[in-house]
Amino acid sequence: MDGAVLAQLMRQGAERGVDLVTLRAIVEEAGELGAARALARVALSDERAREDVAELRELLAAWRDAKRSVWKAVVGWIARLAMALMLAGLAVKLGFAAWLK
Repeated sequence: MDGAVLAQLMRQGAERGVDLVTLRAIVEEAGELGAARALARVALSDERAREDVAELRELLAAWRDAKRSVWKAVVGWIARLAMALMLAGLAVKLGFAAWLK
């Protein structure tokens, strides 16, 4: 099918003039042929392609989850550090060091 049907439809359209049905068939065939070529170029035209894409999606989802967890941890540490600095500043302002003596 590697373009034979498309070539036949193009020849048919050139000989008889192109009506809407023939034009639609040409466009659909060209689209399918282009999609098949694109999938072949990225090595996704075999039987395992569906499994490969599903595995890539899972890997991407795991990466996004890990990235989100890292950001949450960083924000949490920054918040804890800010609170500790505020408490230290409050202790100094209230003279907490004098209470320890």
